[in-house]
Amino acid sequence: MEELIRIFPLHLHEFCRQAFGRKYRPEEIRIRVRQPLQLLNSGEELFWNGECLQEASKGAYRASETDVQEILDAISRYSLYAFEEELRSGFLTIQGGHRVGLAGKAVCEGGQICTLRQISFLNIRIAGERKGCADSVLPYLREGERIYNTLIVSPPGVGKTTLLRDCIRQISDGDDAHLGKRVGLVDERSELAASYMGCPQKDVGLRTDVLDCCPKSQGMLLLLRSMSPQVIGVDELGGAADYEAVEYVLHCGCRILGTLHGESLMEMEQKPYLAKWLREGYFERILFLERGQGQRRRFHIYNERREQLC
Repeated sequence: MEELIRIFPLHLHEFCRQAFGRKYRPEEIRIRVRQPLQLLNSGEELFWNGECLQEASKGAYRASETDVQEILDAISRYSLYAFEEELRSGFLTIQGGHRVGLAGKAVCEGGQICTLRQISFLNIRIAGERKGCADSVLPYLREGERIYNTLIVSPPGVGKTTLLRDCIRQISDGDDAHLGKRVGLVDERSELAASYMGCPQKDVGLRTDVLDCCPKSQGMLLLLRSMSPQVIGVDELGGAADYEAVEYVLHCGCRILGTLHGESLMEMEQKPYLAKWLREGYFERILFLERGQGQRRRFHIYNERREQLC
């Protein structure tokens, strides 16, 4: 985590050393001007009091405008506005694949965000890579050399991106019982491969081609035309354009592994595109992921007939 420690002011290095020590497995660090410095660790909130991490916000260290500016200078190499495209998207990806979300004053033209100014809020999302976390899931997502079209569904922050990444890695690499597959990965938010300067920082497999910072709907079609993938991986499907692109890919014979926000089949049935997918059996596996105790995650898997497999 040295690449993360380096972006913090010197007086916060002790906070970093404790946050990234063996005791914690941090997911996010929230920095807000004049508000307590906050660490999210396995679903719990912790605050820095200047000496140690604590559960109470009272007496916690409050970030200053200078703290935020120094962090921005470090991640942009003192040239933040050379990253106008990233500012429009609201985040920067730094070495190690960690993503820094940004909020402040939006500057708009013609109803579109052009850039951000007066940035006062940072969300540092620590890139998680848990190799092997898909071991117990993959037997349900493939049969022999066949990969089932699969949706991984969960509320935000439960770990569906981490699970999808490990599924892609294992499918791409193959093993003694399965041939490796060509995988096209559309990484619109730089969270799956966590690319930095065009190079994936996370292991997404030796046969995986990554399209970074590209809208999902356009990226799926581009990869289909240019890289002839056998499987396409895509995170956080949402808009109508995404759903239309998914249907096109499926009709071309390519397999899809995707994620979306949700909690139940009932919730999916209330959304027109998802209801159509369920009705017509487009996805042969739907995996619901939920948080268990501590670091553990629980999953329930259904087939295209909505029969529960586990």
